[in-house]
Amino acid sequence: MMRYFLRRLGHAFLLIFGVSILAFLFTTLAPGNYFDEMRLNPQIAPETVAALRAQYQLDRPLVVRYASWVNSLIHGEMGFSFAYNSPVAPLLLVRARNTLLLTVTATVLAWGIALPAGVWSAERVGRLPDRLISWGTAALLVIPDLALALGLLVLAVRTGWFPTGGMASVDFEDFSLLHKLRDLALHLALPILALVLSALPLLVRHVRAAVAEVLGAPFMLAAQGHGIPRRTLLYRYALPAAANPLISLFGFSIGALLSGSLLIEVVMSWPGLGPFLLEAILSRDLYVVIGGVLFSTVFLVTGNFLADMLLYWADPRIRTKSGAR
Repeated sequence: MMRYFLRRLGHAFLLIFGVSILAFLFTTLAPGNYFDEMRLNPQIAPETVAALRAQYQLDRPLVVRYASWVNSLIHGEMGFSFAYNSPVAPLLLVRARNTLLLTVTATVLAWGIALPAGVWSAERVGRLPDRLISWGTAALLVIPDLALALGLLVLAVRTGWFPTGGMASVDFEDFSLLHKLRDLALHLALPILALVLSALPLLVRHVRAAVAEVLGAPFMLAAQGHGIPRRTLLYRYALPAAANPLISLFGFSIGALLSGSLLIEVVMSWPGLGPFLLEAILSRDLYVVIGGVLFSTVFLVTGNFLADMLLYWADPRIRTKSGAR
């Protein structure tokens, strides 16, 4: 297991390293920079702009700047933000925590709904309940995430049932603990609902297909002939037998939910990485953009690494193959 663990960890590290090089290269070579607008301002002397460029090492060769950024990354800074004149890491950590809260909650809820719904649909393949679930997931698949988020915002504005932006109310600090949890849950409701509805069709369809394939296997027919209760047959035998493709899908779903959450955060004003990255891109705040891409990559790699560990635990063939090496 340690050999498999270290190999996957090495792959993850190489992927993050490669993404950091590409993000730094593409962001740096993009036309324009944060100080271009200052040059157009007649009240700012050219010498001042040149001094700022030198302070942030924008006049140095690309390789030197990347080495300097890696050094700041090792020291936990991830470069300096031009707009905030402070290390990037603390700025991103607060917003990454909010994005992680949104993504993890949405992942748990989406899978918590998709597993029983997919198993229930697979048990009734071709019947009316299965067709209703198929029609419902097909309808959700054709709705773009942006339209779904905007529709939920319109519903919130019309009904007044949910807050339409932010993470907490203005007087949040004065609330009791129970009231704080309720306020946070109300602000989370719409972004999570948008994420879950966007991810659910794909998850339900894959669970249904995987379980339906297993239900027709000879060992399942033999187990059914022994009089094993239907519920036990589905959840103790069929679902574990269909686990391999679903565990792989779990890693993919984390990446899909993370990318979807960045859009949902912008539309619904959730204070996560999405709005902060958009602001940094528009203002060409170089190191914030690179840091945001790196944080998103770490989240995605962590999700896939977790899926690999679950797959190692669930599939004895992987353990045997890893041990043989």
